[in-house]
Amino acid sequence: MNFSKMNIITGHYGSGKTNFAVNLALDIAKSGRQCTIVDLDIVNPYFRTADFADLFAKNNITLKVPKYANSNLDIPALNFDINSIISNSEYVILDVGGDDAGATALGRYAPAISKLDDVQMLYVVNRFRYLTRQPEEALELMRDIEAAAALRCTGIVNNSNLGLATTIEDVESSVDYAKRIAELAGLPLVCNTIKRDLSTHGLENPYEVDIYVKTIWND
Repeated sequence: MNFSKMNIITGHYGSGKTNFAVNLALDIAKSGRQCTIVDLDIVNPYFRTADFADLFAKNNITLKVPKYANSNLDIPALNFDINSIISNSEYVILDVGGDDAGATALGRYAPAISKLDDVQMLYVVNRFRYLTRQPEEALELMRDIEAAAALRCTGIVNNSNLGLATTIEDVESSVDYAKRIAELAGLPLVCNTIKRDLSTHGLENPYEVDIYVKTIWND
């Protein structure tokens, strides 16, 4: 898995994008590099990177969260100086809220992000989630996210899973689905995620992940 200076993680609700973002941050930290993860999810108050503050602190990962995150207030208040975050971080991960509604928050920072040379915006897909079970549905949602964010995706991440119940057969059966999305989008299929305790034998471009967001849909 390649890291960019700026790594933007988008996807449908329940695609597992938050779990993917957490794994990405930890892998960057394990490589000895400094990482800042920014919780841009002002839509979903239940499963967000802000929930992993202790895990990030133990691994020397800087966490930036919206004002009022993890409180009983549901107020979409963004207070990030994205230019300062970029300047003071070796690597940055933006965990973006689901769908186009969540991507609207990302659009606020599009002008600053567009000036960067090393950016990847990854679209996380899960074949087993409602509304994105067909490649064409997933592509349509990706285009909505791009329009709301005023940024273009650069790659597809196949994170098809059934949470802790996921089998190797589930992952393998989803590869053609993800390839079709990539083909329709004209983008590379960056990786196929797989639980670390499953065999990766024969799986193309595997990216081993641990399950931190323990829900059946894993977002």
